[in-house]
Amino acid sequence: MPPNLIILATAGITLLLLFAPNSAAKTPQFREAPAFRNGKECAKSQWSTTDSVHDNSTIHIAMTLDYSSPYLRGSIAGVLSVIQHSTCPENTVFHFLATPHHHQHLRRTITATFPYLNFYLYPFNPTIVNHLISFSIRRALDQPLNYARIYLADLLPPAVTRIIYLDSDLIVIDDIAKLWRINLNSHVLGAPEYCHANFSHYFTSRFWTSPAFSTVFKGRKTCYFNTGVMVIDLTKWRNHGYTEKLEYWMRIQKRYRIYELGSLPPFLLVFTGNVEAVEHRWNQHGLGGDNLEGLCRDLHPGPVSLLHWSGKGKPWLRLDAKRACNLDNLWAPYDLFRHEYLFSDS
Repeated sequence: MPPNLIILATAGITLLLLFAPNSAAKTPQFREAPAFRNGKECAKSQWSTTDSVHDNSTIHIAMTLDYSSPYLRGSIAGVLSVIQHSTCPENTVFHFLATPHHHQHLRRTITATFPYLNFYLYPFNPTIVNHLISFSIRRALDQPLNYARIYLADLLPPAVTRIIYLDSDLIVIDDIAKLWRINLNSHVLGAPEYCHANFSHYFTSRFWTSPAFSTVFKGRKTCYFNTGVMVIDLTKWRNHGYTEKLEYWMRIQKRYRIYELGSLPPFLLVFTGNVEAVEHRWNQHGLGGDNLEGLCRDLHPGPVSLLHWSGKGKPWLRLDAKRACNLDNLWAPYDLFRHEYLFSDS
């Protein structure tokens, strides 16, 4: 069987096993994670959803949870990696965004997998963004949850004034507090930047040949950043209406087709030149290859604090298909999926 078909078949089997009604009703589809406790040097978290006073001891992380796809497996691995490497894991609060009709199943899954996790589950209604989504080069990029990061400031309570957003296809291998503590200075957003990237790859010829569009970058330092890892000042985001600014470019896209790549280009259009640069170690991205073939890739030179399988190739699919890339084996220890389902004949 050709490699692509093997991985496709594996994805289908994984979906059936993850969400089969009989097995899900009897036992969680993920093993229970170990309990991780605060070190002696950790201050006690005082944060609450109704308290507007900023609590420096509490770290807030936002992620999406998709109960209907194998990406849930990636999210679970990502959560485990964060708390396992945290000095103060009990001071980390997760804010999960998911479609409302999956909340009951997700709450049961997260509680069973992470009994000691501090988390909140927020409803993300796909109808708020469906009419703004344009088809892109890969179907996974067109899913409404892929755009949920645009609405964090609207969905999270005002008491959350700062957030780390993490994609579902990554693992953290360092203390997330180091990323949390970066100084955003005057910027609303912080992320690793790549200033030698060719911006012509991210927008269509129609964009570049139209002065009304292409001049948007005039006078700005055009540095690429990956939106899978961002530190966001939600207070500034709310005050300056960045959700509406991103939606503006999505409406332009629907009418004129100025880019091909999902939710990333609107962020580049709005924030390029106004991003606080973060060390590259906090997003070793592209490990999933490109968006068409998803071939194996090596790490970028330099230290690593976060491994990110952006691109088509996901480690859980390649591992299950017995066609893992070398770096996929670094993701495997964080995989809590109950693999015995693959072999059970009960």
